[in-house]
Amino acid sequence: MRSKLIEFRNVSFRYGEEQPWVLKDCSFEIYENEWVAIIGHNGSGKSTIAKLMNGLLFPQRGEIFIDQKPVTPDTIWEVRKDVGMVFQNPDNQFVGTTVQDDVAFGMENRGFTRTEMLTRLEEVLAAVGMPAYRQTEPHRLSGGQKQRVAIASVLAVSPQVIILDEATAMLDPKGRQRIMQTIKDVQHSKDITLLTITHDLHEIVQADRVIVMNDGQLWDEGLPREVFSKKDGLKEIGLDTPFISSLAEELKLAGISLTQEPLNHEELLEDLWTLHSRT
Repeated sequence: MRSKLIEFRNVSFRYGEEQPWVLKDCSFEIYENEWVAIIGHNGSGKSTIAKLMNGLLFPQRGEIFIDQKPVTPDTIWEVRKDVGMVFQNPDNQFVGTTVQDDVAFGMENRGFTRTEMLTRLEEVLAAVGMPAYRQTEPHRLSGGQKQRVAIASVLAVSPQVIILDEATAMLDPKGRQRIMQTIKDVQHSKDITLLTITHDLHEIVQADRVIVMNDGQLWDEGLPREVFSKKDGLKEIGLDTPFISSLAEELKLAGISLTQEPLNHEELLEDLWTLHSRT
């Protein structure tokens, strides 16, 4: 039986008494070692969810639990040991003059021994493919490399949950693809719970589950394949479906019925080849 790690219970939030509610009676659960993608258009509430999980904000209504601990001002430092965040702009997270100094910063603050710090430094830089850049100044790195270092800095302190809040939004398509592969590799090798916040449906294919937000409420949740199949509904709430999903819809309209909603080019080609072999 899966263990519940994060729980939102009827959470509502707004940025001021006169402001509209950004989240409205929002409830969901996230489990250990699960990769969940939260998607939605700008203003749907997804980034607010990330800040609430890390105690950067607190709900006006409802309750949030991380590993059975309520997220409150009194528990915030304990919660932050369990939850690490990687933001859209990694420059805002850099504090060290070199890559190794930056990765070591969080470990120093938590009292890690020097031996343990050196071991973890090697391990996390290898995990994100950056061991050759230990002595490099962060501002000399590319956007994708900076995000890798930001992920390594969070990994070094061994959180139970890593939240990536639009972490690939500033990257080109190739950089975005590399970071998503890094995320996948890290999640499998470290047995962590991963939460990716995005408005790009291309990024959710590898997730275990998807939560779709719209206007501060949970619009839908399910497997990526189930979410992609609701093309009309996604378009109505301002989300474009991936090209491969749109292509599958055009094939369907042309009388070519696929056996399942394809998540990538490989699945589509395999399905088409199977249909061709039967004819």
